[in-house]
Amino acid sequence: MYDDAFLERLETRLRETLPQWGLSPEAPLRLLTISENATFLGEDRNGAPIVFRVHRPGYHSRDEIRSELAWIQGLRADGVAATPEPLAMTDGDLLGGFEDGDDWRDVVAFEFMSGREPTPGENLPAWFRTLGAITARLHGHVRAWAPPAAFRRKNWDFDAMLGDRPLWGDWRAGMGLDEAGRAVIQRASNLLRERTAAYGSEGRRYGLIHADLRLANLLVDGDRLGVIDFDDCGFSWFMYDFAAAVSFMEHEPFIPELQEAWLSGYATVSPVSADDVAMMPTFLLLRRILLTAWVASRSEAPMAQAMGVSYSVGTVELADRYLMAHG
Repeated sequence: MYDDAFLERLETRLRETLPQWGLSPEAPLRLLTISENATFLGEDRNGAPIVFRVHRPGYHSRDEIRSELAWIQGLRADGVAATPEPLAMTDGDLLGGFEDGDDWRDVVAFEFMSGREPTPGENLPAWFRTLGAITARLHGHVRAWAPPAAFRRKNWDFDAMLGDRPLWGDWRAGMGLDEAGRAVIQRASNLLRERTAAYGSEGRRYGLIHADLRLANLLVDGDRLGVIDFDDCGFSWFMYDFAAAVSFMEHEPFIPELQEAWLSGYATVSPVSADDVAMMPTFLLLRRILLTAWVASRSEAPMAQAMGVSYSVGTVELADRYLMAHG
C-alpha cells in the first residue's frame, strides 16, 4: 500500500483538489509524513506553507472529521492551546476530498506550525510539565464547552481498545507473540478491564481528550509547545492522555520521571486525585497493548514495520510486571 506508486497517485489526486482551496494544481506540494493518514506540505499564493491531511478511508465519518475541526476551532477561540488553524476552501467548507478508485478520501488543510518534535535526548521532564498544564486546560475546556449538536467522535473505552469491538484490531495478532506471551497479556487485559470498570467513567474522569499527545504531535519553538493532529481525539479517561503521551516509549526507565513532571504541570491548572494517580499504570499498559494491536493491523505502515517483533515482546514484559505489581 505504501509503495511509490501509491504515494504518487495520492499526490496526483490531491493536486486535482487544490483549486478547492484557490490554489493551482501546479503549486508546490510534497509528502511530509505518512502513517494512518498522509500529510503533504504545500504553499499558498503568497508562498506561505499549508499542511494538507489526506484521510485513509473507512476510519472516520465526515461528521467525525467536522467534529474534530469544531473542537480545534473552539480551543483556538478560547486560547486554550497553540494549535494550527483549519483552513477553509473557497466555498467556506473545511472538508474537501477526492475519489481514489473505489474509495473516497477526505482532505482537510491546516496552517503550518513552526517547530520541532521534542526528543528524549533533551530535557523532556520540563516539556512534560508544560504538557501536563496544557492537557489540564484541554480537559477543563471540554468540561465547559458546548459542542455542536452534530458532534460525533469515537468512544475510546475498554471494548474499543482491547475488548469486543477493537478499533485498531486484535492485539493477539501482535508480531512475534507466542502462546505464552498471549497468555500473559490476556491475564493483564482481564485485570485492566476490571480496574477500568471499577474506576468508572463519570464526568470528572471521562470526556473528550486528544488521545495522541505523543512526541510526534508536539512542536517546540522557543518556549512554545504546540499541539497538532487531533485525528484520534475521542471520549475516554482524562488520565489516559498521559499514557498516549509516552506512546512507543512506555518501557523506558525515565517514564516515572515524565509522569511526575506531567502531574505537577497538570496540578497547576486542575487537581489530580489519588485515585487518578493510582490508575496511571493501568492506562499506560492499556495504551501499550492497544499500540501492539495497531502495529499488527497496520503492518504495511513504515512506523509499524520499524517497531516490529521487539515491540510485542516488550509488551509481554510490561504486562508481566504489571501483573506482579497489581495482580
